[in-house]
Amino acid sequence: MFVCSCFGITEQQVKQHAENGACTPRQIASACKAGTDCGGCVRRIQALLGRGACPRREQIAQRPPVLVPAAAEAPVRRLGDAA
Repeated sequence: MFVCSCFGITEQQVKQHAENGACTPRQIASACKAGTDCGGCVRRIQALLGRGACPRREQIAQRPPVLVPAAAEAPVRRLGDAA
């Protein structure tokens, strides 16, 4: 059955892209253009993706937070101050 009639994308193709790592409608769109023309299929794509396990989300959840050092404070010059 077609999910995206604009590009002729089937349910099976969407499921295959999901198995290959596409977890969101945007990632499906990047893989096969489904959802990028009229947008009528985006909700169907969301339904097909469901709330199942997403390898990328799971990897992100398992990663420890990244600590980034704060930027050094720079002196503030006021208008009229000598450069």
